[in-house]
Amino acid sequence: MNSVQNKADPVLVVGAGVFGLGCALELANRGYSNVTVFDRLAPPVPDGSSCDISRIVRSDYSDPFYAALAKEALQAWRSGPFQSFYHNSGFVLTSESMPDAFLEKLNGVLQGQNIPFEKFNSTAELQSMFPCLDTINANFGGYLNPNAGWADAAGAVSLLATLCTEKGVSIVTGPRGTVKSLRITKAGIEGVNVANGPPVMGSNVILATGAWTNGLIDLTYAMSSSGQPVGFIQLTPEEARTISQMPTLINMTTGFFVFPPTPGTNILKVACHSNGFETTMRVQSTDQTISAPKRDANNAVSSFIPDSADAALRHGLRQVLPEFAERPWMRRRLCWYTDTPEGNFVIDRHPSIKGLFIAAGGAGHPGSIYC
Repeated sequence: MNSVQNKADPVLVVGAGVFGLGCALELANRGYSNVTVFDRLAPPVPDGSSCDISRIVRSDYSDPFYAALAKEALQAWRSGPFQSFYHNSGFVLTSESMPDAFLEKLNGVLQGQNIPFEKFNSTAELQSMFPCLDTINANFGGYLNPNAGWADAAGAVSLLATLCTEKGVSIVTGPRGTVKSLRITKAGIEGVNVANGPPVMGSNVILATGAWTNGLIDLTYAMSSSGQPVGFIQLTPEEARTISQMPTLINMTTGFFVFPPTPGTNILKVACHSNGFETTMRVQSTDQTISAPKRDANNAVSSFIPDSADAALRHGLRQVLPEFAERPWMRRRLCWYTDTPEGNFVIDRHPSIKGLFIAAGGAGHPGSIYC
């Protein structure tokens, strides 16, 4: 934040996800000595979009800028302090319609970034790469990116929070960390109002609030929030062993994706990325309604997903891992995304409010991490 004249001036970071904590750590590394992060819940925030047992880590983007950014992120996952949380399972992108124009575009970008990949033209060819997928019940084409996989997102965010506090960043949670509104004057931002206690003053605020952003400032022209379904199935150790060498896999035709079983817990996680599901929430002290998760509750506690979402998860399982398609869910929920028109981050100073910086619009891939 080059607008901060004195590195001892307070910087308020709202949101303790990967965007907020990442900003806070970078500021601390650059010598800013008065950085405070606010959130309703302690990191890893259980209903945030950068938490949970797994997130896809990959460089497969059709935009060369994001492909290069993700390639750099992958190098950091492999060799930095977070390497123990990264699992290089490989990432398989499949399609039920071949040739698939989007996958061909991805291949071109990967070639331009010197990122290796291996094409396959049939399910049989995919199964020759991964024999443990011998029960696939669909005709797939696509490709394998062998230098990709998934990360333990909750573990990584926990370490990120620890690194922040070791660098002198304060992290405030609970009612005192719950930001209800921004304090904005004609001169710019002057702080935040919190759920308990007096306002917290500061003329430099970073809003890294993901799906909650539009409840604090109207950016509906640039982003919207939606819930995407996620399901978890408990496998036995033997069941998990039979598919432990599978890749992270996504069906681009349906949006269904699945992770290898999580080592230690043997949990199989599946999800589906689509247009998502909206809610209707009223913005405080206005007549405006937006789609957003609840602010005063842990949205991860609810096990509700729409029937159509449950059916989409089951359909995906019947295609890829039919042996587990009818197993009961141990847990399911909606994972909240902040979507932008073209999938771009919204990271910039606010155009008219001095001192306010926006770091949002993760669009499902903050730090090259999928839900």
